Order: sequence, then structure tokens, then C-alpha cells
Amino acid sequence: MANVLSIVLGGGKGTRLFPLTKDRAKPAVPFGGKYRIVDIPISNCINAGFKRIYILTQFNSASLHIHVARTYVFDDFTNGFVEVLAAEQTLTHSGWYEGTADAVRKNLVHFRPQKPTHYLIVSGDQLYSMDLADMFEKHVASGCGLTIACTTVTKEATGALGIARVDRKSRIVEFTEKPGPEKDISAFRIPPELAGDRRSGGKDFLASMGIYIFDAALMEEALANDLMDFGKEVIPRVLAEKPVNAYVFRGYWEDIGTIRNFYEANLDLTRIAPEFNFYEESRPIFTHRRNLPASKLNHCTITQSLTADGCIITNASIANSIVGIRTIIESGASLDGVVCVGADYYESDAEKSANAAKGVPNIGIGKGCILKGCIIDKNARIGDNCRIGIDVKERLDGDFGSHHVVDGIIVIPKNAVLPSGTAI
Repeated sequence: MANVLSIVLGGGKGTRLFPLTKDRAKPAVPFGGKYRIVDIPISNCINAGFKRIYILTQFNSASLHIHVARTYVFDDFTNGFVEVLAAEQTLTHSGWYEGTADAVRKNLVHFRPQKPTHYLIVSGDQLYSMDLADMFEKHVASGCGLTIACTTVTKEATGALGIARVDRKSRIVEFTEKPGPEKDISAFRIPPELAGDRRSGGKDFLASMGIYIFDAALMEEALANDLMDFGKEVIPRVLAEKPVNAYVFRGYWEDIGTIRNFYEANLDLTRIAPEFNFYEESRPIFTHRRNLPASKLNHCTITQSLTADGCIITNASIANSIVGIRTIIESGASLDGVVCVGADYYESDAEKSANAAKGVPNIGIGKGCILKGCIIDKNARIGDNCRIGIDVKERLDGDFGSHHVVDGIIVIPKNAVLPSGTAI
């Protein structure tokens, strides 16, 4: 029987998601009100029956360790696990991971005792729901040692992705990483037999999703060198020597590695028919069970929004927004297009009194606040009558101390304190 070992690549410093990655690894960034980004790839693996999972990371991994340890606990009959492998110094290497392939190579010593027949490599910062079991079956049937999951994209999107040229049998015959606008890639257009339904925006090209299935023997062979990156170096080397299969995925897929992508992917969940469906019971997305009470809504107007567990919202108006776990929103507040991550804990009455004596607002959003087009990270304290994203039409990116502006979106960082009356 096949023994598939899944490897989730946690990425580097996550600079494109800063300041959300200031104190946490990119896979540990909260998403959708109650989840973490890493829950998406892990759940895809588990739903496919691949329950032996390693997560490779090296920056700010403490919160990721805690989340994984609390969430993914398998019973004795499952023989499954989810483990975080942070970069480590050994007698043979003392540096950081220097690329996706280098990260896997340095951990082969941990993988080999599992005696895998195949390796499944997935990214830790993408939003999708894929039948990875079907991809594995197609991989085995292809007879190839490597299968790359590909999704259809427009010509405009090819500049930031690895683009594959395939033949009529779904074999990849050429691969180019992030072709610039000056490069002619007309020969990379999808063959008519594989194009499927392309009525929605001319998605004529196949882009690598950063999801790979390797035969174990080919993985060992491909990494028996000093190549650092799968997309830029390993894949082209394998293509030059071995047949490589393409698995064409036509569902929703989004790279949420930037603040803009993160913000838009969150708000898309609030639509009546979102691109990503958290409500598919046959393919659940797992996360930490917090045993929080149901959210309490006291005379509120809430339109096309999500409210997570444990919130207390009083006399507020909320539209097109995500309200994360344990969020406290006081009377008269108005939120429009806001991603509110929530809080790690509730404050006691004694703590609130002590903070009030020092002029520190409570955790949450104070009375009469008006917020629009922003991200509020965990445990932020926003005082009464604050105005965020209302008064300034043009937002210049930068670090402004109490807040950041990234991709034109205001981000209130974790544990930030905004005094009453603050206007941003």
C-alpha cells in the first residue's frame, strides 16, 4: 500500500504579510474569523486520508507550535500526526532554510524513518479545496515520478507564477518561472483537449500551484545536490530528465501571501455565494476547538458578515465584515469592510477597572467607533469614538507607529492601543 508523507511548506519571514507576521509564522496567521491559514492545507490532506503531516517553518514558530499541538491530536488507531519541524542546527548544517527544496532536503533525515513511498508537497499560505486523493490516483496512473498541480490563469497573472506548457496527454513539456511581460509565452496556451470551460475571463494558461507529488525515489534523486528551490531549480532539472505529469485543477485557488490578498479573501467569505466554501460538510476545515459560548448580539444590524464564537456585540452596525473570536464591540460602533481577528482571552472586571484607571481602553472596539476598510489584529484596544479609514481618501503605505498601511489597507497590529478619539 502507498505511504504518503505530506509536507506543508511554511514559507520564510512572511514579509508580504507584515505586520500580521510580526509575532507569528505565516501559516499561523488567523483567517476567516476562527481559523488559521495552515488549517486549509492540513484539512485538505486529512480529507484525502493523508494523515502523516509535517510543517516546515523557521520564523516565529511558537504560535504555530501551540496551535498545531492543541488542534491536531489523533487517536492511537489512526497512526497519524501533524508535527512542526522548525529549522535546526546540526553537525551537518547550521544555516536557515535557503529555499523550498533546501527545507525538504534538510529534513529528509526525519522523513526517511516513516518509509514513505510518495511525498505530497503543499504550500502553507493558499486557499483552496482540492481532492488530493484524486490527484494522487492520477499521479499513480500517469506512471510519472512527479505530478504538479496546475490551475488555469489569465495572461496577466502569469508574471508572478510558474507557467507550464503541456501536451494533449497532460505531460509537462516545458516550464518557465515567472515569465516577464516581454517574454512570448503564446506556445504555453492550454491545448483545446484540456482547456475545459474557459468562458470566465480567458484563463488560457496553466500555472503551478506549488503542490507536488513525488515518488520517494525521485525525491531522493532530485535533492541529491545543492539546488535550493523547487519552482526555479528542481522542477526544470527533473523536466529535463524525466516525464512529469500535470494535474489540472479548475476550482477556486488563491495565494493569500499578501495583505491585499488576505483582506480580499477574507471579505469574499462574507458574500452570499463565496468562492471558498467553509460549509461543505463532506470536506470540513478543521481548527482548534475552543469551547467558547455562542456569540451574543444585542440589538444589532448585521449585513453579509461572519461572526465567530464568543463575541459580544451591542447596538452596532456591521456590514461586509469578519468578526473574529471573542470580539467585544460596544454600543454605537459601525464596521464596514473590516477584518477583525478577535482576541485570545476575555478581560475580567478587575482588569478592566485597572486599565480604566490608567486610561487604557478595553480589548475590543469602543463606543461610537466608525471603522472602514481595515484589518484589526488580535487583542487590539480601540477606545471610544475612534475613526479608522473614514477621513482620508488616499492612503500612503508605511509604518505609522500605532498602525500600518499596506497595499492601501490600514492594519492595526496585534496588541495595539488606540486612545479614545483617535482618527486614522
